[in-house]
Amino acid sequence: MKAARYYDRGDIRIEDIAEPTVQPGTVGIDVAYCGICGTDLHEYLDGPIFVPPAGHPHPVSGESAPVTLGHEMSGVVYAVGEGVEDLKPGDRVVVEPYILRPEVDTGPDNSAYHLSPDMNFIGLAGHGGGLAEKIVVERRWVHPVGDIPLDEAALIEPLSVAYHAFERSGAKAGDFALVGGAGPIGLLTCAVLKAMDVEVAVTELSRLRRQKALDAGVADHVIDPAVSDVAAEVRRLTDGRGADVAFEATSVNVVLDTLFDAVRPGAVITVISIWGKPASLDMQKLVLKEVDLRGTIAYVNSHPKAIGLVREGRVDLKPFITRTIGLDALVSEGFDTLIHHNETAVKILVDPRS
Repeated sequence: MKAARYYDRGDIRIEDIAEPTVQPGTVGIDVAYCGICGTDLHEYLDGPIFVPPAGHPHPVSGESAPVTLGHEMSGVVYAVGEGVEDLKPGDRVVVEPYILRPEVDTGPDNSAYHLSPDMNFIGLAGHGGGLAEKIVVERRWVHPVGDIPLDEAALIEPLSVAYHAFERSGAKAGDFALVGGAGPIGLLTCAVLKAMDVEVAVTELSRLRRQKALDAGVADHVIDPAVSDVAAEVRRLTDGRGADVAFEATSVNVVLDTLFDAVRPGAVITVISIWGKPASLDMQKLVLKEVDLRGTIAYVNSHPKAIGLVREGRVDLKPFITRTIGLDALVSEGFDTLIHHNETAVKILVDPRS
């Protein structure tokens, strides 16, 4: 089968590899769509980060580069292994793409399995990936999505990132939130916040992405930082108070600085983005405002809640899909577009079979 293989920074190859084998307790999935994630771009530009470098295998997966990329995937079950009785061929599913030590409790009462030692991700540290025609995944990480269209379902994984960030922030109905960046994660964070009755402003340089936030109905206010003082505009919108919560979704230092200026004293800033290099922080702003700066990584028991938001009609994922490409065009039409012309796209999906 065809697969996108990550060898090293700037080196991704489309290759023919063996199809995976369905084992007891696992689910075989024909991949329908896989999104290109900002994390994939960081691996391409700055990595390896999550990908174990060649010769340094991950302690759980046992794999190192080259590995198959892709962790934002949807597909259709084609086979189930012995012991899997609650899924069947033909079921539409998505993957919660974790690689964890086998002894980690991943039950519904554990809110920290995503923080366990050696945590990594399918499609980054091994165990196959969604940028391939097929994948085999442990049953625990497979979530049925019912009648959600498979292209939209490929956004459940980043929507789960947004949902977990919302939970980490402590935002509640009636709050005013400022989202820094209207890329895929920023826009999906806006979507979750709106679903939870939070007033949302987003700051973004790209005209297309600002318009997408408005057209999709996920932002009440859009701010172009090239022409407006973001902090002043937020204070105007909040009667001088400032934002109650803010979300950093760009890994751009000036955006983080802007959020500190725009939030009220005692606010929470949640950092969602993956940073390829160290950031600088004006500690005096954090101290004098008593700002609570929080990190968030991925999700924890978030997929069922994210799926519920879509199935209930509270979040519409379709507006965020701007293009679908074939696997052979992954770098030339996918990565290159998102790196050099990201103002023209939001979420690019890959159909591994085309």
